[in-house]
Amino acid sequence: MPAPPKNLWIAASDGDFNRVKVATRSCMSPNAPDHNTYTPMHAAASYGHIDLLDYLISKGGNVNITDDDSDTPLFTVESIGVAQYLIEHGAMADHRNNEGVSPAEYLDEEFPQVAAYLRTLSPGAEITPPNQEATLVSVVDTEMASDQGVNGVSEQLTTTLMSDVEAIMTRAERDGSDPEAQLREAVERAVFQGVEIGQGWTPQNGEREAKRPRQEDGEL
Repeated sequence: MPAPPKNLWIAASDGDFNRVKVATRSCMSPNAPDHNTYTPMHAAASYGHIDLLDYLISKGGNVNITDDDSDTPLFTVESIGVAQYLIEHGAMADHRNNEGVSPAEYLDEEFPQVAAYLRTLSPGAEITPPNQEATLVSVVDTEMASDQGVNGVSEQLTTTLMSDVEAIMTRAERDGSDPEAQLREAVERAVFQGVEIGQGWTPQNGEREAKRPRQEDGEL
């Protein structure tokens, strides 16, 4: 027996561009919620389909659409690249859901590298050397850190970052300048290096999986 046709949410999760186009041409909205109030925008963001996000946005997709928990698509991302894309298209990094949790706080445990990136966007956030060290450790000290080689790289990145921070703070004290911008750049650089280390890491997120659409959620 052939499988039932994908609904819009499954198609967005799978990156099925043709099926999504068929659905949206049938007047289905990129912001339409399924029974979990999960939208195609959430699905495409969660599974990292930037090309599909581009298309959905062109059809009226809202990067700040919320589900019943007031989670936006930014709460679902698993990579810095997708987070950056959403931010560049107007996603609010300082949005808080019904529990008062920001995207950075929500992603902290499962995707610390994304959380660290989002924290660099907070207006007026104070960045000090101790916080920088903690941030980098949270980025690279994932489940992959059980690998001895990754542990070594993590220590190297931490050492490099702290050295950069020390040099930045020394210059700032000498010149009387504000070091915040340079500190942010140093953190972002470390974050991206940490992400390259952890590209193969696939954490399990039970709560997110429960929200993600399934094939049996119904036909289009």
